[in-house]
Amino acid sequence: MQRFALTLEFDGGPFMGLQRQAHGPSVQQAVEEAVTAVTGETVTLHAAGRTDAGVHALAMPVHVEIAKPFEPFRLMEALNALLRPDPVAVIACEAVAEEWHARFSCIGRSYLYRIANRRAPLTLERGRAWHVAQPLDAATMHRAAQALVGQQDFTTFRSVHCQARSPLKTLDRLAVRREGDAVLIEAEARSFLHHQVRSMVGCLALVGMGRWEEAQVGEALAARDRQALGLNAPPEGLYFVAARYPERD
Repeated sequence: MQRFALTLEFDGGPFMGLQRQAHGPSVQQAVEEAVTAVTGETVTLHAAGRTDAGVHALAMPVHVEIAKPFEPFRLMEALNALLRPDPVAVIACEAVAEEWHARFSCIGRSYLYRIANRRAPLTLERGRAWHVAQPLDAATMHRAAQALVGQQDFTTFRSVHCQARSPLKTLDRLAVRREGDAVLIEAEARSFLHHQVRSMVGCLALVGMGRWEEAQVGEALAARDRQALGLNAPPEGLYFVAARYPERD
């Protein structure tokens, strides 16, 4: 058996999430079925992270194991041919050691959240950004965000459906900046709780609108209560950007 590391880019709009779901299509199902069509083998895809319905990925590492011999480039080309017209592409493929694991070998994950901050409705970015018509103060949002950096109990920012054993996570970086009409929020950590990034973004948006004071973000964190959450941002603005691995740093 040869283990292959694949890097996926996908538009999450048509999917119920990355992981297989009983109630709708998933990225995992699309890729696994493509691998089976190419190789005749039943495989299980393992990914660096999970994404909810509507969440996108710029570079999601995954791996599969295949018995049939393949050159990585040929495998990538064959999979991309079969994945069409689904909005999923294999943008890199390489053979890796059997001890390398897309999820368990990962030491860092980064996400980007895009807010389209303008009065006009979205056309080209519809489904790929959160449209907020009210002006946002990105500098104030960035200052408020720093209360969440470090090791914290993120119970307030954790979905009630989260399966993580502990609400404790170490947020390495949370930065907010403006680029024209876009407000961009970047989050980096070893791992995240379910809905953590979207929940943090929602509260920062309230600060940017002037509906919350800066200090209320830290107060919501200290409450350790999901009821203290101000707003959970929608999924369409969230992108899985990259994963880090020891041998690739």
